Amino acid sequence: MKVFIFLLALAPLDRLIWLGFTDGLGANPIEFMTRSTGTWALVMLCATLAMTPLRLLTGSRFWIKIRRMLGLFSFFYAGCHFLIWLWLDQNLDVAAMLKDIIKRPFITMGFMSLVLMIPLAATSNHWMQRKLGRRWAQLHRLIYVIACSVILHYWWHKAGKNDLQTVSIYATVIGLLLCCRIPMIRSRITL
Repeated sequence: MKVFIFLLALAPLDRLIWLGFTDGLGANPIEFMTRSTGTWALVMLCATLAMTPLRLLTGSRFWIKIRRMLGLFSFFYAGCHFLIWLWLDQNLDVAAMLKDIIKRPFITMGFMSLVLMIPLAATSNHWMQRKLGRRWAQLHRLIYVIACSVILHYWWHKAGKNDLQTVSIYATVIGLLLCCRIPMIRSRITL
């Protein structure tokens, strides 16, 4: 089942590659790829956050076993999102990148989100979990801050275009998934 989920999580990348080879990326391929990878980073983040509520609802530990993989896929797509922006949009010009990060709040928030994901991805293995002990769980609670900063990144980006419908749905999903962590609500979910 883990192999199936792994292959399923790669499907958005496969689709982008296919569309690239068949001229299916539209009139603005850079924007299409940037939005697609950003959306999939957010979808994978939502899926990662959904694993604990699913475990509480079903009593199955299976959900926790795939949570790490989904979190790493979220980081992978966020990294692709950033690299497409840096390479294709900013032409690897670090000075222009830093200027854009400082100038536009939604880019600042997106960059901050990616930077906060790095220690989570770097410590998402069993060896680091054992080495860090209780501090590992404390570090990985950054996912809640990241979820909020990603929603702000998306919100500010869409607010400039006065298009908040889709981001409102994601914000609601993230809000509900984070509410499942509140002890009083969590105890009601548990079987």
